[in-house]
Amino acid sequence: MTRVLFTVFALSTVISAPAWAEDLAMPEGKVILTVSGNVANTNADGTAQFDLEMLEALESDSFETSTIWTEGTIAFEGVPLSVLVEVLGIEGETLRATAINDYAIEVPLSDAVEDGPIVAYRMNGETMSVRDKGPLWLVYPYDLNADYRTEVIYSRSIWQLDRMEAID
Repeated sequence: MTRVLFTVFALSTVISAPAWAEDLAMPEGKVILTVSGNVANTNADGTAQFDLEMLEALESDSFETSTIWTEGTIAFEGVPLSVLVEVLGIEGETLRATAINDYAIEVPLSDAVEDGPIVAYRMNGETMSVRDKGPLWLVYPYDLNADYRTEVIYSRSIWQLDRMEAID
């Protein structure tokens, strides 16, 4: 009887474990995103490093939207910010997102919601080069929600993203 109870307890613990409790693999390709700060699930010196294949392996989302920086409607695909926050066990209130040219903005973790922004790695089905705002772009579904068509949100839409830090 004790063995059965232990097995049931062990299984319920595994089933209820948060998504970020799994080990984060090491990147095998070029690192395109490094997440630091208050991050529970890391893989390299207290940071979480991702190559493109690792990001593609996470739950993805896609939407079509126009932007103030491009012409016409663009199809974006990437990892929802909410999924990245959950997978890494990020806690706090703010993420500092930084581009490869060291431009940085602050994004409240409250933006990490369902049907919210994604860390896009594809634009119109193609990976993004640095010249085309890549390798990553934090994109909001501007056309799907009028709340995302504000100067504040536009200022959070950082392209050439390569670093995030949970700062508080």
